[in-house]
Amino acid sequence: MTDQTSTETNDVASKTGPAGLVGASTEPGSKKSDPIIVADHITRTFGGLTAVDVDHVEIQRGAITALIGPNGAGKTTFFNLLTGFDQPNTGSWSLEGKSLKGVAPYKVARLGMVRTFQLTKVLAKLSVIENMRLGATGQKGERIWAAPFKFLWGNQEDEVTAKADDLLARFLLDKKREDFAGSLSGGQRKLLEMARALMVDPEVVMLDEPMAGVNPALKQSLLGHVKSLRDEGRTVLFVEHDMDMVRDISDWVIVMAQGKIVAEGTPDSVMADQRVIDAYLGAHHDTDLSELDEEVLEAEVEAELEGEIVEEEDSK
Repeated sequence: MTDQTSTETNDVASKTGPAGLVGASTEPGSKKSDPIIVADHITRTFGGLTAVDVDHVEIQRGAITALIGPNGAGKTTFFNLLTGFDQPNTGSWSLEGKSLKGVAPYKVARLGMVRTFQLTKVLAKLSVIENMRLGATGQKGERIWAAPFKFLWGNQEDEVTAKADDLLARFLLDKKREDFAGSLSGGQRKLLEMARALMVDPEVVMLDEPMAGVNPALKQSLLGHVKSLRDEGRTVLFVEHDMDMVRDISDWVIVMAQGKIVAEGTPDSVMADQRVIDAYLGAHHDTDLSELDEEVLEAEVEAELEGEIVEEEDSK
C-alpha cells in the first residue's frame, strides 16, 4: 500500500469511525463485527421500579461509543452493573468473552475494564503522584511481608513512578505533581482520574459524564484525551448529556430511555431518529434533536398555548 493510499484510508476512517461499524445495523441491540463487551437480558429493579431492562447490547472494539438518554433513563445504573459496582437481578455480560457475572469491581479492572465517576473519586489528602502510584496493579510493596524490604520492590516503584510522570505530563498535570489532589479544580480532578485509570493499561475505559462540572477551558483538553484513547486502540464507552461532545467524538451512539435501549447508530442518524426525539421530548414532537435550542422550544410552547386559548374561545 502506498503512502498516499494509506493516508486516504486513514482520512476515511477518521470520518466514518472504525471500519467494524461501517454498515452496522441501527436497530437496538444490533450485532457488531468485533464486540468487546456483550450483555444479554440485563435487568435491575429497585422495589417496583425497573431501572434497567436491556435485552441485548454489543460494544464495538476500538470505537468510542456514547451512551445517552434523558435523566432517569438508567445509564449510570447500567454502567454500575457492567463494572461490578452493582449486580443485576437477571442477565449475563462479558468482556473479551469472559463472564463478569459476580466479579468484584477490582477484579473487573484487572481484566481490563476501568471506569471513572461523575463525582470524581480522588484521594484528596494524598498528593497527585501518590494517587497515580495507587492506580498501578501488582505492586510488590503492597504486600505486608515485603513492605519493610525496599530492595524487593524499589525498582518496580521507580518504574511505576516513571510511568505516572509520563501520564501526568500527557494530561498537563505535571506541575501539580506534589500538590494534594483535594486542591485540584473539578476539571483537573477529571484529568487525574482519567490519567490514573490508564496506569493499568486498560482495554476498555468507561467514562461517566466526563464533562460534568468541567469549565470550557478544560473541555477541549478532555475531548482530545478521549480521542487519543481510541487512537491507542482502546475502547471507550461514555455517558454524556453534552450533545456537542457526543457529536464531536463518538463513533457510535446508544440511546436509553426508561431502562431500555431504544435506538443506536452514528451520531447524525441518532440525532434525527424519531425514537430518540420521542424519548427526550415526548411522542408529539417531530423535530431533529440537532436543531433544538431554547428559542425553538419556547416557540413550540407558545404555539401550543395559543392553540389552547383559541380552542377555549371557540368552545365559548
